[in-house]
Amino acid sequence: MEWKVRGIRGATTASNNTPGAITDAVNELLEEIETHNQFQPDDIVCVFFTTTADLDAIFPAAVARKRPGWNYVPLIDLQQMHVRGSLQRCIRLLIQINTYSSQSQIVHRYLRDAQALRPDLDTSFTLNN
Repeated sequence: MEWKVRGIRGATTASNNTPGAITDAVNELLEEIETHNQFQPDDIVCVFFTTTADLDAIFPAAVARKRPGWNYVPLIDLQQMHVRGSLQRCIRLLIQINTYSSQSQIVHRYLRDAQALRPDLDTSFTLNN
């Protein structure tokens, strides 16, 4: 089987618009995604982060850049399109990785209040289970 570029989606919410709250949310989401998809930073093609306009205390990419092995990963932050009534303090991401896994083996993670964005996915398991 040959490797392919696959996308991993995820989202979470920050409890507040502070560097600490955003850092906690981003690290929790990345740990979940890395654990459930078993990849290394060297497998990452690039990562896109988006945030709602109410999060501006720190760039999610700045948080990710501090993770072990992530210093050479191409990262970018973007602001999400505003949709009236949408989830507040939301951080979304798209990680593109090189992998031998099939699309059906990719585990997307939606945490905290962002679980409501993808109720079709089983997000009930966490790192502690």
